[in-house]
Amino acid sequence: MRKHAPMPPARTVFGDPVHFLAFGFGLGLSRRAPGTVGTLAALPFILLSAAWPLWAQLLLVLLVTVGGIAICGISARRLQSHDHPGIVWDEIAGWMITMLVVPVTLTTLIAGFLLFRLFDILKPWPISWLDRHLHGGAGIMMDDVLAGVMAAVLLYLGYSGAGWLL
Repeated sequence: MRKHAPMPPARTVFGDPVHFLAFGFGLGLSRRAPGTVGTLAALPFILLSAAWPLWAQLLLVLLVTVGGIAICGISARRLQSHDHPGIVWDEIAGWMITMLVVPVTLTTLIAGFLLFRLFDILKPWPISWLDRHLHGGAGIMMDDVLAGVMAAVLLYLGYSGAGWLL
């Protein structure tokens, strides 16, 4: 498979339910920073589930993550790309994971978004290791899952432990 296939036409993404989900409801088609723009597709999920009990939020994140392995894997195979930049379902799961540990406010949303994007873009170890060694849908998803966990730890510390976000 090629590392990155060209961006598919919008009709391909909007006409195929798998691509539509993988491309974050079309946000992954952004010509600039598709991962950052696509991450915003998580916002309705985060806001909708913010008042839910933690177990229900965890179940939603688990469904998004496990479903994302299949969604991203199928989309990548169809596009003949290892991890196409327009596939952003993994970013949706990652930001949702980040936001599990704090109350959802404008401040925590912004801080969580920035922290998640920082970890996802810089890919410090062990995120970079996962990115290089896992393949298929699991490979696409797991580096963002770990970026979400690492961002969640810092967000939690900033919110409760160190009081950065008070």
